[in-house]
Amino acid sequence: MRSLIRVVHDSGWLAWRNLLNIRRTPGSIFSGVLQPIMFVLLLGYVFGGSLGGDAYREYILAGIFVQTVTFNASFTTIGLANDLQRGIVDRFRALPIPRLAVILGRTTSDLTTSLISLLVISLCGLAIGWRIRGNLLDAVAGYLLVLLFAFAMSWVGAFIGLVARSVEVAQSLGLIWLFPATFISTAFVSVSAMPQPLATIAQWNPVSALAGAARELFGNPTPDTLPQPGGWPAENAVAYSLLSSGVLIAVFLTLSLLRYRRVATR
Repeated sequence: MRSLIRVVHDSGWLAWRNLLNIRRTPGSIFSGVLQPIMFVLLLGYVFGGSLGGDAYREYILAGIFVQTVTFNASFTTIGLANDLQRGIVDRFRALPIPRLAVILGRTTSDLTTSLISLLVISLCGLAIGWRIRGNLLDAVAGYLLVLLFAFAMSWVGAFIGLVARSVEVAQSLGLIWLFPATFISTAFVSVSAMPQPLATIAQWNPVSALAGAARELFGNPTPDTLPQPGGWPAENAVAYSLLSSGVLIAVFLTLSLLRYRRVATR
């Protein structure tokens, strides 16, 4: 119990240290704020007219929520790689700080970026006609589910940041997997037009499940112009989202700690 309290205490201080860096260099989160606005406007008005108009614009908001928090994993990747390259992690290792606290402080502080991104997307969505059609409790559950997935993605980003040998490599590795992970999904379109192998991947992609769960909780149904989703992941989207987020956290937390131990013994 004392060890757990110490991890929480130390990771809290390290998360606060990371947040101070964001406050001193606000330009570092511009992409986390401006990029979702760009996607809302581009997808909503370039593709929206052909795919359902207002109904499609309401449909894609859940997809943009999920895409944005997934892309925010790159902040964890680059931030951790930068700390390693500048020797800051070496200083942490010289202090009596639990190994888990160093990485947990980073993944926790990066949730702030995702929280700001969700707020910006929500305001932008309201401006183009998106509305929460469900009740308040379901809407809160929808936001919390998206933030849980953001936390899981941060652990994926942390592992990649520890594997990368420089900030430049981390920038490449941190982005290269994000595009297939988010676009081979039902975040923006139905799987019905995809070739069978891609359709199967998209159907079981946690991004698809979370987008479907968010639509369900926000009360934003699939428009009539798109085929209705089917299969177990789509029919149990909330449960599958919780399960996949938990598995991702467990797997990448373990891998990150093992990798951190190797980095610490160099």
